[in-house]
Amino acid sequence: MTTGLYTHHSSLDHDTSPGHPERIERIATVYATLDGAGFAALRRREAPPASVDELGRVHRGDYVTHTLERIPAAGFSRLDPDTVVSPGSGIAALHAAGAMIAAVDDVVAGNADNAFCAVRPPGHHAEAGRGMGFCLFNNVAVGAMHARHVHGLQRIAIVDFDVHHGNGTQAMFENDPDTLFASTHQYPHYPGTGAAGETGVGNVFNAPLAASSGGAEFRAAMEERILPALRGFAPAIVFVSAGFDAHARDPLASLNFEEADYEWATRKLMEVADEFSGGRLVSTLEGGYDLEALGNSVQAHVGALMSP
Repeated sequence: MTTGLYTHHSSLDHDTSPGHPERIERIATVYATLDGAGFAALRRREAPPASVDELGRVHRGDYVTHTLERIPAAGFSRLDPDTVVSPGSGIAALHAAGAMIAAVDDVVAGNADNAFCAVRPPGHHAEAGRGMGFCLFNNVAVGAMHARHVHGLQRIAIVDFDVHHGNGTQAMFENDPDTLFASTHQYPHYPGTGAAGETGVGNVFNAPLAASSGGAEFRAAMEERILPALRGFAPAIVFVSAGFDAHARDPLASLNFEEADYEWATRKLMEVADEFSGGRLVSTLEGGYDLEALGNSVQAHVGALMSP
């Protein structure tokens, strides 16, 4: 297997203020993990910036320009109470979305079998006209619409296993029958969406998990709801919003996943991609706030992507 790794140094310049959980040390930990000897075979690429037009496939144009204009020349500013930006945040957000575009291009061209985008800020809470929950632009949605508009891949699946429901991604696609959105997440929990009854136009599959749920409940949700939906949909490409904050060590939620659960889920999603999508799978980093758990979980996820 050839796995592409897409990064950009600007992820280290997105300063969210002292004490903020979505901190620079997160991506530094991911980079240190993936610089290990077991990851020498990764095909490493520098992520380009997304253009305003590319972001505009999923975001309102006025939102994109307004967000970039709100990046301060010094100090910190807030898009909402949780979402802090600083002078390096705009460039980082453009490259985080651009990583997904480059990854899609390479996977579709056959330059990589699959891909992982190790970038920040995360994206799955960002709606068409609103940033929230640490997210400025919806990276996975940008990649999905690039796959459709540039490469003609009509049937797109997005699977999100972050502990927080990907409300932004769901809102963007809940009326699009050619895009499947499937999510496991703690519920009720931030951002308050993700009930099982939220089904879109038959293309949304939420599998909410109660607090204290662990790997057994997660795997059951995947086996009973998410994976059958994916196989019934037969996607042309699979995207993953890979948040690792459902880990038992994570401070922002109350689920009890372990590294082995992320490895298992990754392999299951690869099986679906192999069966229906020519192996095409693109994953991007979302949450994960305990540094030890984050590093170990990324190791498990990317290690599975690299395995035949």
